[in-house]
Amino acid sequence: MSRATSSQNGLPPLAITMGEPSGVGPELIARLWRDRSSLNLPDFIYVGAPAAISAADPTIPISLIAHPSEASKHFRDSLPAMALDIASDITLGTPSQANGTCTVACIDKAVDLALKGDVSGVVTAPIHKAALYQAGFSAPGHTEYLARLCGLEENLSVMMLATAELRVIPVTIHLALKEVAKNLTTDAIIHAGMVAAHDLRHRFGIAKPRIAIAGLNPHAGEGGTMGMEEATHILPAIWALRDAGIEVSEPQPADTLFHAEARQHYDVVLCMYHDQALIPIKTLDFWGGVNVTLGLPIIRTSPDHGTALSLAGKGLARTDSMLAAIRLAQAMAESEL
Repeated sequence: MSRATSSQNGLPPLAITMGEPSGVGPELIARLWRDRSSLNLPDFIYVGAPAAISAADPTIPISLIAHPSEASKHFRDSLPAMALDIASDITLGTPSQANGTCTVACIDKAVDLALKGDVSGVVTAPIHKAALYQAGFSAPGHTEYLARLCGLEENLSVMMLATAELRVIPVTIHLALKEVAKNLTTDAIIHAGMVAAHDLRHRFGIAKPRIAIAGLNPHAGEGGTMGMEEATHILPAIWALRDAGIEVSEPQPADTLFHAEARQHYDVVLCMYHDQALIPIKTLDFWGGVNVTLGLPIIRTSPDHGTALSLAGKGLARTDSMLAAIRLAQAMAESEL
């Protein structure tokens, strides 16, 4: 993958997608650009409809650019934008099915730029899935759709949630609790561990990643008295990962895995289901979590929150998570240099 002319630290700019134009994404992008100097932000380009930024803050100056290499000429004085057309007027707080096509096109464009090396990574503003499904979007979410755009099977991308204090990967994601044990497979645990180890080495600068494994059952099954999944599904994955040279723990009781002392002994936790991963990370840093997609040939981060339609246009949405997503994407890109 070739690199375009760099804008900062030997890197091309980041690309930030519009997300749902009626949500808080464009507002957060506008506010962070306005605070770019005090926050010492890297150059970034906005991929989306200029109208979405103007709806959030009509005072933001926008410079339309044809290529990301132009970003550095404008970023100090205006928001560099690669514009895509929106279909209908934007009503803050109310998604429009007609604008769903533009939302998806923004993701497509940003990923294409990243695959070409014209941007150093992609930060995606939150999408409104219901509006996108009405517009014909067929992927379960961002993570799977990004894999598809990168030419991979959807199940090959891995979702990691990250804060300064903790990284977690849910092996199964949006499943009812009663379905987790049925869908938890040794192969899925192995894949998550292999991808995590690779990306932690190459994009997080961790030479020998340490992976903790959360048990599925209370007390990690307690020798089979509280469930057999640790023995039948999780341990075989651990043995395979160790055979591959990866440092992996035995299955650990989840109720003792996330306190401060325990967190000193690993770099990421493979969790067996959604809430097992997200409760601890949101307890530690509710506002600053970042969603990172691992296993892709590009860097992608996103704020760990939704479109917050009820806050759109009110100036109440916090920028913490979007800011953390930008900083983490930049740090990941720098680790690849």
